[in-house]
Formats: sequence, C-alpha cells, structure tokens
Amino acid sequence: MRTAIVSAMHEELAAVLALMPDETRQPAAGRDFRVGHLHGHDAVAVLSRIGKVAAATTATVLIERFEVDRILFTGVAGGLAPGVERGHVVLADGFLQHDLDASPIFPKYEVPLYGTSRFDTDRALTDRVAQSVARALPGTRVHRGLVISGDRFVATSGESRSLQAALPEALAVEMEGAAIAQVCRDYGVPFAAVRTVSDRADDEAHGDFVQFIRDVASRHSAAIVEAFLGDEAS
Repeated sequence: MRTAIVSAMHEELAAVLALMPDETRQPAAGRDFRVGHLHGHDAVAVLSRIGKVAAATTATVLIERFEVDRILFTGVAGGLAPGVERGHVVLADGFLQHDLDASPIFPKYEVPLYGTSRFDTDRALTDRVAQSVARALPGTRVHRGLVISGDRFVATSGESRSLQAALPEALAVEMEGAAIAQVCRDYGVPFAAVRTVSDRADDEAHGDFVQFIRDVASRHSAAIVEAFLGDEAS
C-alpha cells in the first residue's frame, strides 16, 4: 500500500517531510516527489503547487508514475459557513468547482460530460482520517461536508458572501481539492482531504496567512498524518 501525502505550499508540507527519515527525491513533471517511509508505510510526499491545473498534474503523476494506492491532501482553507473559524479543521466529503460555468450548454458548476458538479471523497478513507484528527488534535472543532475550489484566492468579504449565498452547503474554499477529486474518480483511487481553516476568506484573509501555515497548519498536518499512519502501523 503506497500512500501519497500532498500539500499545495511548502510551509504546509514541511512538517510532514520531517517525519520521513529515508526520503529520496525523484523529479517528475517539474516537481520533487519525496519517496520514503512514514511509520513503516511506503509513502510519497509532494508539493502540488497552487491551483487546479497544478493539482491535477500532480495527482496524475502520482497515480501513473508512482502508482500510489490512495491520496491524502493536507493544508489550509478559508472558512465560509457560519461557525467555521480560524484554527478549526474541515474534512471534505466532496468537492465542487465554484468558478466553473459552461452554461447554457451545461448547468452552472457541472463538469461537462460528467453529469455532475460534485466529486465525492472516499468515505472509508475520510472516516479513518476523521478518527486520526480526533486523536491527533483533541479538542479541535471539526467540520465535515462540501468544500469548494477555484483558481483565485478568495480574500474579500463581498466575494465570500457571494459564495455563501450561491453555495450555502459549502464549509470552506480552497484552490486544489476539486481537481484532485476528479482525477481520483477517473482512476478509481481513494482520496481524502483535510484542511485547517486559516481565515474566513474575507478582507482579513491575507493577514498573517503564511505565518499561520508555518506555525499552526503545518503542525496540524504532521500530527494528522502521523496519527493516521501510526494507527495502521500499530
């Protein structure tokens, strides 16, 4: 069983890489794929880069070249739904592209020729990640449901309110998950995504974003991954 651990930014992945004592770098598609072991499990850790195209490229290479059996994405997201606040954790049950609109040929948000706008994560894998979050981050508020992706950093209160009005089920917004979910559906590879809420996707979102990732979200990611793979090793 080979597990892929993916993040969009170096600050999000750094603490996870520190857990891999025997990693070797294998370049592909302009990325450094770190191949090694985590708690005795065969693992590949990689920086996807930011945005849906970059994420789709990364997922495809992981599956085609590195033959991973499952993909776990960790990182940050902006909270949208009421009560989804900074420092909380969001587990995605499914993803939707909030900036996809091929209407009037297809309904807004629907991915052309797929007949759906939503791509679900793997339920069993997400359930296991949820258990790992509870063990790794006791007392942390966890939300589970729809996460939306788009190729822009949502950082104004006006845009945040517009997304909430258009997609009231959405818990959080980010820039990669929907693309990976679609690739994983194409290949039949289980996918789960866990995000620490870095901001409320409003006028204050730009604030100390990178510092939060480095000081909080990166540690969250490492703790969750360690608990997830550590549980399997025990």
